[in-house]
Amino acid sequence: MRAPLLLSTAALVAIAAIPAHSQSTDAGVLEEIVVTAQRRSENLQKVAVAVSAVSADDLVTAGVTDTTGLTKLVPALVVQPGGGSNTGFYLRGVGTLGPNSFSENAIAFNYGGVFIGRPTAPVGTFFDLARIEVLKGPQGTLYGRNATGGAVNVIPNRPDSSGNAGEAGVEIGNYNLRKANGMINAAVSDTLALRVAGQVVDRDGYLSDGYDDEEGQAARASLLWEPDDRFSLLLSGDYFHQGGKGVGGILVPGSLSPTAPAVKDRIGGSEAASIAELRLRFPGLINPGLVVPPKNDGFNDNTFWGVAATLDYQFDAGTLTVLPAYRDSRPDFLFYSVGFQGRVQEVSKQSSVEVRFASAEDSAFRYVIGAFWFRDEVNALNSFFQGGLSTTTFMPHQELVSKAAFGQGTYDVAEGLRLVAGVRYTHENKQQETPVRQSSVSNPNPPFVTAIGDENFNSVTWKAGIEYDAGPQSLLYANIATGFKAGGFYPAVGKNSFDPEKLTAYTVGSKNRFLDNRLQLNAEAFWWDYKDQQIGYIGPVEVRPGVYGQASVTANVGQARMYGMELEAQFLATRNDEIGINLQYLDSKYKSFVYTAISAGGAPLPSGCAVTPNTSLPVAAPARLFTVDCSGRSAVNAPKWSLNLSYSHTFELSADHDLILGARSRIESGRFMSIDYRPEQHQGGYMTSDAWLTLEAPGQGWSVTGYVNNLTDKDVYSTSTTRPILNVVYNGLRPPRTYGLRGSVSF
Repeated sequence: MRAPLLLSTAALVAIAAIPAHSQSTDAGVLEEIVVTAQRRSENLQKVAVAVSAVSADDLVTAGVTDTTGLTKLVPALVVQPGGGSNTGFYLRGVGTLGPNSFSENAIAFNYGGVFIGRPTAPVGTFFDLARIEVLKGPQGTLYGRNATGGAVNVIPNRPDSSGNAGEAGVEIGNYNLRKANGMINAAVSDTLALRVAGQVVDRDGYLSDGYDDEEGQAARASLLWEPDDRFSLLLSGDYFHQGGKGVGGILVPGSLSPTAPAVKDRIGGSEAASIAELRLRFPGLINPGLVVPPKNDGFNDNTFWGVAATLDYQFDAGTLTVLPAYRDSRPDFLFYSVGFQGRVQEVSKQSSVEVRFASAEDSAFRYVIGAFWFRDEVNALNSFFQGGLSTTTFMPHQELVSKAAFGQGTYDVAEGLRLVAGVRYTHENKQQETPVRQSSVSNPNPPFVTAIGDENFNSVTWKAGIEYDAGPQSLLYANIATGFKAGGFYPAVGKNSFDPEKLTAYTVGSKNRFLDNRLQLNAEAFWWDYKDQQIGYIGPVEVRPGVYGQASVTANVGQARMYGMELEAQFLATRNDEIGINLQYLDSKYKSFVYTAISAGGAPLPSGCAVTPNTSLPVAAPARLFTVDCSGRSAVNAPKWSLNLSYSHTFELSADHDLILGARSRIESGRFMSIDYRPEQHQGGYMTSDAWLTLEAPGQGWSVTGYVNNLTDKDVYSTSTTRPILNVVYNGLRPPRTYGLRGSVSF
């Protein structure tokens, strides 16, 4: 640890010491970006935290319409789609494996300042946005809940009372892509403004059986009242419906399926060629219907809506913010994995209130203090049908109440030197009452047995740091910060709880502007200590006394460490040429990673880790339990190298018309996507590239863009699953080569 951090620190100091020589200003300057990452408006270059700010233009140019596309813009972030609307986020190797009704993300997701508690809910929000902020590292002080590895803030545009305006856009592309979006801003008066925005998207699936499609309708309305310079009230409401067939996958050629269709052909798991391979390899399970092969009738019917109010009042001493919110999530989807069919129906009702006071900026001591209350109630019906062998059904009723108080302050010790300290106390109570049943050939109609749980979790998270202005536009900083995610439950009548996970991060960083604001160079080195990591997987659950079945399990697996360095550079070489580089080096290792797995047929489990029989718990034959030890392996979804490169050139055709040529590449080293660490679950190193050409008339308010994404049609895995019975590997894929035209007009 010591040597890498010393070298990184020396490099950061050297960067900050580069003199900002005066250069010609004919080339223009980089735009100043204002973020609210620390719960107050600040220049991005003055925030002593690693933050990637993605503008609305960047999202449109990259064709990012949901959370899964963020990976191409933020190399530290890996987004892993799951069944239905489930979404898993990873930052620097920290994330949630196997998101489900019982799990929560380790990366906090906030929409319009409102924390979104369910892994099924962060979808359908990417339209009419001001920006997206990705905070890297634990944010346990100001964000609290589930910000173990960082936070993603989605910030919509606010209404504007200075005048009326509107925007409309359409997009068409291959795979029958059709998308339309629009916005109207109405200045009702000098103090009142209304903004309404919406988006509709429809696209065929990327896989041959129609899966990996996109179908959604979204709307948002917001009303802003600012009667004077001190008071403002923002009311907002949003709605999103997700349809289509949903996420699919392919049967991957491997040791148990050697003649599966080639990956490049994108043959879906429900196609005849894939099913034929399963019948050939497992005739005793597939042919008599003991195991369900993937079918073509999967669907999404997921609905989400929410309302929120943001009240700000500016006193002489600072600004008071009160933010009450309510969200309703109703995912309903049918999906297939290896050997089973899953049906999830869920109703989640979330209420929250946050109160903050941010002091004025004109004193030597500046602070933010606040309190947070959050309640989430979930009722669900989950059924996993494994054919004639078994069906596991559980009907979770879960309640969560979280309360927190927090504060963070910055003190000017001397000119250009500041100390930062913050603390947060969190208390959470979680309860579950979950009827569970597993039917089988020998017992087709057993009674339900109820899994009960009631647990309290308390935590103090904190932050300490130092900041130093090494020059007029150079910042050096060092922080120690902690993060916490509470424990919880899974559906079992015996042992059914898991412990909290905790992370301590040590960072040193530097933020700089050189060459008359034409070169921005930011760097951060980090060391993370990750304890009691929570993972979700298909594992053994006690469905009635002495009888174990297979269902979604969350377990703590020991300790991990991550260290590395990230470099962000943006260079305006000329007024018309801009270059971007974003590089991350990450070395991750599970120091202790041991979990229990079940084999329905009793055969040893295929794994890249050490597998030994586990006889500590009774299991009805032929099933057997195994202990899997992955200690020493690199973290899942943690590539050692990630690099984003971008370039754009603007041709000034006339005073009113510009032609913009741009390209972007993502280069990533290999990574494993699953805790089984099988060769078929390893995504090797790859490079994907996008290109676009835009003709715009800024003064006339219109633009037309032609684009090609994934130019070389590279096949890149997005997810990987295996078990519970067949043990073959079923992987998801990122989009193939796509191309299209988009146009927009503003008025």
